[in-house]
Amino acid sequence: MTENKNVLPVEQREELLKVLKARFEKNMNRHEGLEWAKVEAKLNANPEKVGSLNEMEVTGGEPDVVGYDKEKDEYIFCDCSKESPKGRRSLCYDLEALEARKKHKPENNVIDVATAMGIELLTEEQYRELQQLGDFDMKSSSWVQTPSDIRELGGALFCDYRFGHVFVYHNGADSYYAARGFRGSLKV
Repeated sequence: MTENKNVLPVEQREELLKVLKARFEKNMNRHEGLEWAKVEAKLNANPEKVGSLNEMEVTGGEPDVVGYDKEKDEYIFCDCSKESPKGRRSLCYDLEALEARKKHKPENNVIDVATAMGIELLTEEQYRELQQLGDFDMKSSSWVQTPSDIRELGGALFCDYRFGHVFVYHNGADSYYAARGFRGSLKV
């Protein structure tokens, strides 16, 4: 995954905006009452955020607008792929966990990848809110932000959706699985 400091070339940016617009229009239930023209204007005013959305897209996240913060005048994007993004799986939780592994280290860790992409790892609350918009992670699972007291003891949290419910689990932060990735959010 690339550093997200650069603004996308015009042609690539326009192509991404077409994809985002089509997804926005196809899934109006995720953002009732919001207009694409206003979202697009915000994106055009924040080209570095478009770069983050591109990272979300190319790693399989299928980002879409899931809310609007009126007080801050910010649109909230989230990974809306049916399963945890394929380009962000098999990662342990953070650098401390990665460095603690003696054998079979994963390629990277969730916290550093999210930071490099310019996005935030979902909280448990955000994950539950996302599940109100559809059924996500029915075959996969996604790491979520972990409280420091759990992390200090070597654990980390992840969620999935089974049997019509969101489940929150714990695992060693140094663990990683082919079916576990992470979902992110981005405010624009």
